[in-house]
Amino acid sequence: MNSIDRIRILALCASALALAPLPADAQSTFRCQGKDGKKYYGNTVPPQCYGRLVEQLNKQGMVVKRIDPDANDNKDLEAKAAEKAAKEKHDLASRETQRRNRALLATYTSEKDIEEQRSRALADNQKTVREIEQRVTDLKKRRASFDKELEFYQDKKGAPAKVPPKLQEEIRQAEFDLKVQQESLEMKKKEVNTINAKYDDDKKRFIALTKR
Repeated sequence: MNSIDRIRILALCASALALAPLPADAQSTFRCQGKDGKKYYGNTVPPQCYGRLVEQLNKQGMVVKRIDPDANDNKDLEAKAAEKAAKEKHDLASRETQRRNRALLATYTSEKDIEEQRSRALADNQKTVREIEQRVTDLKKRRASFDKELEFYQDKKGAPAKVPPKLQEEIRQAEFDLKVQQESLEMKKKEVNTINAKYDDDKKRFIALTKR
């Protein structure tokens, strides 16, 4: 075999190797569509895929994973937004605490001041309670007077007769007013606990601020 024939054989072998399929392990495992609309493949992520949606393929060419850069960016943005919101909430709470502390120190000069204001608040509450209790008593008396008046509209057998519309309206109004005053009385009685809790908290914070 001369040298020319040897060169031709080597050329044919090279061509055959170039046309032969690559082994499975060497096949492309990443795929994307570039900005130019073309498909790009590679054993590693092709440069044309940077910033694009990338699909990872198995040996059978099936998609096993998708890498979405936008999703990662969105997660980063959401995390930063959440962190910013938490910081703003913390800063707002801190400013509100400082404002309340300044107001507290401007209101009281000593623990004695706190106790004196507590006493005044409780006294005002008790005064209101007594006033409401008196209104409740008056309304009950009024309602009782209506009951007596109703007796005039009963027949001899005690069966109710026709009651004048004006009297019916007065009875309904008295019952409504009585209910409102009784509810108000209950609320005022419960305010005692609220008042004491407020001044207990004020005293605790005052001590903490002035004993530093």
